[in-house]
Amino acid sequence: MQYRTRVASVYLLGFFVDLINMFIANVAYPGIARHFDAPVSALAWVSSGYILGLTLVIPPSRWLASRLGARRVFTVSLAIFMLASVGAAGAQSLTSLTVWRIVQGLGGGLLIPVGQTLAYALYRSHERARLSAVIMLVGLLAPALSPVAGGLIVDHLNWRWVFVASLPLALLAWILALCWLREVPAEPAVRFDLRGFLLASLGLTLILSGLTRLGERSELTAGSALLLAGVACLYAFVRDARRRHNPLLDLRLIREPLLRTAMIIYQCIPGIFTGVGLIAMLYLQDEMQFSAAQAGGLMVPWSVASFAAIGLTGKIFNRTGPRALFIPGCLVQGCGIALLACMTVYPQAWLAVAAFTLMGFGSSLCSSTAQSCAFLHIAAPQLADASALWNINRQLSFCLGVTVISVVLNLLQAYLPQCAYEVSFGLAAVSVLVPVIFCLRLPRGAVVQE
Repeated sequence: MQYRTRVASVYLLGFFVDLINMFIANVAYPGIARHFDAPVSALAWVSSGYILGLTLVIPPSRWLASRLGARRVFTVSLAIFMLASVGAAGAQSLTSLTVWRIVQGLGGGLLIPVGQTLAYALYRSHERARLSAVIMLVGLLAPALSPVAGGLIVDHLNWRWVFVASLPLALLAWILALCWLREVPAEPAVRFDLRGFLLASLGLTLILSGLTRLGERSELTAGSALLLAGVACLYAFVRDARRRHNPLLDLRLIREPLLRTAMIIYQCIPGIFTGVGLIAMLYLQDEMQFSAAQAGGLMVPWSVASFAAIGLTGKIFNRTGPRALFIPGCLVQGCGIALLACMTVYPQAWLAVAAFTLMGFGSSLCSSTAQSCAFLHIAAPQLADASALWNINRQLSFCLGVTVISVVLNLLQAYLPQCAYEVSFGLAAVSVLVPVIFCLRLPRGAVVQE
């Protein structure tokens, strides 16, 4: 087996573990809510806490890899992840569960940027689109299998076991990383931008906290204050980064049109789907009386449709370019979410299957195209910075998607309880028009030669 194949395999396994922990907990939310008597806004932190941890640890990934070596960072990250998984399973309160989920995210957050940088550096530019297609195809296994497995675990055991379900795979990734990844000598690293790290971390945490509190009528003032403080911190971070010679993140890379558009697409399409998926699981189990396994099983048609979309991307991307794939993908996802809104009026199970099928095709057509085009025009020396930006945006899209959709549902349940789910799904469906506008600026036709 070639060395680059081994590196890609370790990266893919880490990516798989990351996705399992993102999707497997969804079907456990009703059980967690009942156990801790928690509202939707607080429940969202079980998911957002994990994604927040993933996001916060990505900015220093390049610095840690150069200072300690990629192999050491990868293995230590997995060890922390496995320890936190056990802690989350044994949590005795929603607060402790959220804290353990954040630590779990901190532990697993370095798997993707470090592995992605190592893998992409070993493939030439015209080979990266096919590598991206393989990454997305392998990643399909997680959303396809983990909700079903999680539903069976919840139905036959309890919600705690979903947090340790990925431990065997995490252990396998740890062993393979020790055996397959070459020891790279630590390099003299540039001075770590501590100020930038603190501003970015504080800003993101404050924004998520503010959005969560805005979902509670009694917390509108506090939520608004936290949100404004978070925006101010991120503004200070961007302003400081533009002045530094070696900032925490090279934000100038966002000027590259394909990378910038791919990041916007991820925020508006896969990110929104993550939030819609959360409230859909609540609606299907609490209102439609689906079992956890039945609700989780809807990810099977989602994954079949995703498989078709990703396969299509791998075959025609180099000929059509991203625009011809992005726009249909956005519109198809919007149609799928609209079918969920129809379920609130016409509650038929086949509508749920059709909705998840359309969302799977649309979301994955967009995400696989975004993954394929994001790094096409990025030079090899800039891959580490671009990978960090890409993965921060990716994790942030999931986090904001869950938080925003949960807040919308919470507010609607307070003011329009009779149609809260219907309006939430409707607003999410209309939101796909935002990325379509950005996609219209992309050139037509191919962007890379065979």
